[in-house]
Amino acid sequence: MNFTRALTLLCALVVTPFAMAANNSIDNSEQLKQKLASTLSVEVQSLNVSQIPGLYEAITDRGVLYISQDGSKLFHGNLYDLDNGMKNLTEAALAGPRVEMIKQFEPNMLVYKAKDEKHVVTVFTDITCGYCRKLHNQMGEYNDLGITVRYLAFPRQGVPSKNANDMAAIWCSADPLKAMTDAKGGKLVDTAKNCDANISQQYNLGQTLGVNGTPAIVLEDGTMIPGYQPPEQLLQALERVQ
Repeated sequence: MNFTRALTLLCALVVTPFAMAANNSIDNSEQLKQKLASTLSVEVQSLNVSQIPGLYEAITDRGVLYISQDGSKLFHGNLYDLDNGMKNLTEAALAGPRVEMIKQFEPNMLVYKAKDEKHVVTVFTDITCGYCRKLHNQMGEYNDLGITVRYLAFPRQGVPSKNANDMAAIWCSADPLKAMTDAKGGKLVDTAKNCDANISQQYNLGQTLGVNGTPAIVLEDGTMIPGYQPPEQLLQALERVQ
């Protein structure tokens, strides 16, 4: 068992109800944010009391971190509520911020809109990912079920990379939706296309929201499902969160 998993399991055993507090109730909030920033080179978007007494929950541009009140101890992992069906508290903490942060990127999305739209999902995708291609090949089935699919770029090779350049060319294409379909069908990307596609910002957003692989599907309530979901299974997940 690695160190992160050991810490996660330890914290899961001690989860108890604890009132959430606002950021401004933490006396040493700014000092803790500065320590995280200087030590780990992360940007802290919010700092709140976690559901474990003695720990604060920091939402950063690299996901959720937990830090002790005195700033001397830190760990990264998922917390689960044993008394509430093993609810993933870390995932729940990110759901609301995901919705708000994703809104800012709506102008950058490639949108495959359902004619009779009932649900909207945001998918972090990569043109070289096999399961991303499988999802895309079934786009008609998702749309027929009333699911609109919005793409953001998450080049798995990072930024900068050839992968990122190819995805930028797709976003800059005269017909980005067709260019995406062509690329996921194995056709070469015309890299002559160039514009400000904000691929690096999309990639950074994915990291902030906890994406570590593709496809990563964000539901309407901010819940994220890692990995490919068949059309009917995705519809069931969307209906459960309504």
